[in-house]
Amino acid sequence: MAENDIITIDGPSGSGKSTISRLVAARLGFTYLDTGAMYRAVGYKAGRLGIDLADGPALAAMLENIDLVLAPGEGDTRVILDREDISLAIRTAEMGLVASKVSAQPVVRARLTDMQRRLGRGGRVVVEGRDTGTVVFPGARYKFFLDAKPEERARRRCLQLREKGQQADEQDILAQISKRDRDDSDRALAPLKPAADAVIVDTSRMTIDDVVSFMLEKVEKLGQNRQNDSQGAGKIHP
Repeated sequence: MAENDIITIDGPSGSGKSTISRLVAARLGFTYLDTGAMYRAVGYKAGRLGIDLADGPALAAMLENIDLVLAPGEGDTRVILDREDISLAIRTAEMGLVASKVSAQPVVRARLTDMQRRLGRGGRVVVEGRDTGTVVFPGARYKFFLDAKPEERARRRCLQLREKGQQADEQDILAQISKRDRDDSDRALAPLKPAADAVIVDTSRMTIDDVVSFMLEKVEKLGQNRQNDSQGAGKIHP
């Protein structure tokens, strides 16, 4: 796997992952892979079929026949489930909590992790999620973990929802974000945490352009360092 050409961007909801991942991918000419949308889609289908999110065998059976396609969109990634565009339906705070629950199921995580690795096999991809640098692509050359204060993340999320014409209460969103943080961080399977070699970026007081520029500079610097290390292999330096 060409993990030298993979950039992982992890972090909690509202940290700016989606917007920044898309922009970094566009600037580099890489493909953008939104792993969170995949979990939301699985949760959405389970809900539609009335499947208990804790029922591993039922989820496994459902995943055997799932038809899931991610496609570029003007904003968020377009998500096509069983030939139906569910992009708007899954982009709610409630579906975020559903995604957190379904992602804690080993059978779901194993299946989607395999799909994600196959999609990233060719390299030149920016992968966004919560465990992409720790579990999905632990050997990726470039790893980032974005974070921001919960209140700032709630404010951003409310703005996003209102721009889409949806109603949003900032205190409700903050409570949902805090709950998902706890659920994602405390679970035994692939908990939300930075990879040991990830660059941690607090986006609370940074503009989107600032974050993108910072990350692109890091990518360029890390790439140069790795190239120099490779060229210097076997040499003795004074």
